[in-house]
Amino acid sequence: MSGTIPVVDLTAYTGTDKAARAEFVEALGAGLERFGFVAVSGHGIDAATLEEAYAVARRVFALSTDTKRRYETPEDGRQRGYTSFGVEHAKDTQVPDLKEFWHVGRTLPADHPGRLSGDVPANRHPAEVPEFGPLFDSLFARMEGFANALLEGVAEYLGQPTSYFRQMVTDGNSVLRLINYPELGGGVPGGALRAAAHEDINLLTVLPVSTKPGLELLTREGVWMPVHVPPDVMVCDTGDMMQLLTGGRLPATTHRVVNPGGRDGGRLSMPFFLHPHPDWMLTPLRGDAPAVRTREFLHERLKAIGVA
Repeated sequence: MSGTIPVVDLTAYTGTDKAARAEFVEALGAGLERFGFVAVSGHGIDAATLEEAYAVARRVFALSTDTKRRYETPEDGRQRGYTSFGVEHAKDTQVPDLKEFWHVGRTLPADHPGRLSGDVPANRHPAEVPEFGPLFDSLFARMEGFANALLEGVAEYLGQPTSYFRQMVTDGNSVLRLINYPELGGGVPGGALRAAAHEDINLLTVLPVSTKPGLELLTREGVWMPVHVPPDVMVCDTGDMMQLLTGGRLPATTHRVVNPGGRDGGRLSMPFFLHPHPDWMLTPLRGDAPAVRTREFLHERLKAIGVA
């Protein structure tokens, strides 16, 4: 244990030592069962790349509001491009979160069934910052590769083949979300938080360390616990789709981003949300909950948080 959640090293899983691999699988799965969160080192995405990504994100969010809103797509649930400050809220409250964000998804050919159906929308990269597209398309692919490796370990922990999730997530509607939590000046309306208490929608989330602290998770004992981890890890958590698939064995843990005690210059964050293919039926491995199609599951949750 280091900090507040377990820290595991992915290189133990990708190496040749079978005992180290088994220890990784057990620590990963047990951490997700106990906390819903783990921190993972050895992910292979260097600090310089993440620093560059945050620097480019700052430039994008510094664009004028009118410019950013040209990239907003309420017609597809804002699954790509920009989402304005104050639009999204947690599903159990109508008080908007204190954030704006930009979504980057996978790039598919125009004639791909996912594009033709609208299930996997085209990206909306800002022309005003030309390096944005190449940088974040590359980071999306690297984050997805890391998340998929973790899913193999999760599958082993669940007693399934390592390929269990592979078909499920192929061409899935995964998204890299660049979040700007602006500097908070003056009063905060209605007790709003940077991100109110919520659970993630998806299978698995991977998150580079944000530029400022603030992330907290709700323990099984009902206590809010700050997430403090080393700077070189990815914080990983399981979402509602994983909770459904595992019959609650790997739960979606409630978490939030609290406001700073004073001025902090704003906060940037870059979670990657791993989603199954829109047509995939989420069928629980145990329990009697009904199966549900990923597309319908996602749409209902997007409506519940005010973006669709």
